[in-house]
Amino acid sequence: MLRVKGTAALAGLVRAVDGLQGPVRAVDGLQGSVRAVDGLQDPVPSRSSFLLPLPDSKARPEPRGWREAVGAALSALREGGLVAVPTDTVYGVACLAQDSSAVRSIYSLKGRNGMKPLAICIGDVEHIYRYCHVNVPDELLQDLLPGPVTLVLKRSEELNKDLNPFTSLVGVRIPNHPFIRELARACPGPLALTSANISSQASTLTVSEFQDLWPQLSLVIDGGPIGDVQSPECRLGSTVVDLSVSGKFTIIRPGCALTSTVEILRQKYGLIPESS
Repeated sequence: MLRVKGTAALAGLVRAVDGLQGPVRAVDGLQGSVRAVDGLQDPVPSRSSFLLPLPDSKARPEPRGWREAVGAALSALREGGLVAVPTDTVYGVACLAQDSSAVRSIYSLKGRNGMKPLAICIGDVEHIYRYCHVNVPDELLQDLLPGPVTLVLKRSEELNKDLNPFTSLVGVRIPNHPFIRELARACPGPLALTSANISSQASTLTVSEFQDLWPQLSLVIDGGPIGDVQSPECRLGSTVVDLSVSGKFTIIRPGCALTSTVEILRQKYGLIPESS
């Protein structure tokens, strides 16, 4: 496997591999010097590989390496692939939410219970209104997003009916991470997003922690370690809160931002908590 390293806006390295079930490519590192090293200890064999030259972002406000990384991910998604991405909490796996076949692939990848819903990921708050019926002030959305929070709202007819067909609700994520937000903005519709791990196993903070999934992925974006890999608190994932009932909120998963989220909902907006 060919590995490229540099000082990067994604804080990691660029990895390119060809997986066992199709082309697996990984792009990371948006600035700084680039050097290729021989990845002799990488566990996934590479039949072919590519790397993108990644210029120093100080030289240009929008370096070509960044655009090519987003372009590579977008291309993989449009082909129905699954892409591993860094977020503001843990590593995730994304596909196009409107692609029913890709959604089924995510469930297969994770060994996930088919009745456990997937969240959608978008790039900006204003896009929520297309896919959800919102009954809270826009200011509340702006206070919580982007950030490590998943808001559960009533879904609209715009959303793929094959995505979570067993519920009228959907979780919405806008991670506070520049790469995935830029990717979401470039996509023709929302991303379906879930953590990059087998269901019931711990969330992952580095790409090596989910290397068993690589052969089933079309692309792996390596943003380096997310948080302290020795800290269990860093693996909690986003705080999931149901806002589908007017005037009330329900904490579905405490996650990593429980205290600040509850403070905003109760003290600033006067919402009443319900037990999960």
